[in-house]
Amino acid sequence: MEYTYTIIDSDATSNLQLQHYLEEYGDFTCAGLAQNSAEGTNIILKYFPDVVFVNLNENAYEYFHMVMELHQYINDLPIIIGISKNKKYAYEAIKNGFFDYWLKPYNEFEIRKSILRLKKEIPAKTEPQTICLKSYRDFQYINTDDILYLQADNNSTEFVMKDGTINNAYKTLKTFENQLPKNFVRIHQSYIVNTNFISRISYGKSHCTLKQNKMQLPFSKSYRGNIDGLKTLLSKNTISALN
Repeated sequence: MEYTYTIIDSDATSNLQLQHYLEEYGDFTCAGLAQNSAEGTNIILKYFPDVVFVNLNENAYEYFHMVMELHQYINDLPIIIGISKNKKYAYEAIKNGFFDYWLKPYNEFEIRKSILRLKKEIPAKTEPQTICLKSYRDFQYINTDDILYLQADNNSTEFVMKDGTINNAYKTLKTFENQLPKNFVRIHQSYIVNTNFISRISYGKSHCTLKQNKMQLPFSKSYRGNIDGLKTLLSKNTISALN
């Protein structure tokens, strides 16, 4: 199982150190980085990471308030782990529902135990493989594995299938953005793509190439963050031959 995480830390060196540390476990993918509580809240509400690491520096109580505020917007908060150079904020962290409290410099054995507990805490996620397109009294069921991409068409959406057929839904693209499995990513105002079919990402030409007929879909600057995350995810289990 893959786990997504966000780091909230104004210290770039500490931030990078933790990323490298998590890479050793092989199944953690970064969903976003933040330097303060406002940026952190935005990333959490946008990407819903499984785990959030918070460096409890001099702004510790601002982060505790952030956690309380998150309850207003989401029912299930991510697992939150506090990080500090000392035990000064440990009691407050536990009171605010933090899963664990890591001391720096990191203790490999303690962190390994914490991550194993974390993996037991997060249940395996099963995502629906079928989506129902409703139109009046007509109900069409399609397998999400067969969808190449979704394209906006005014106030309706076209589901372009890998066999070349097109299914229409009389709802906006935004409606489906958070309903599809995680392998579907918004890359443009008009496109959501099934990342399982992507064979190439060209930053120079701002488009993705699909395995089916080498079809090309554009991506826009406003969704560059999604493309960067997608590149990281696709590269994770790929043999690299970069020059």
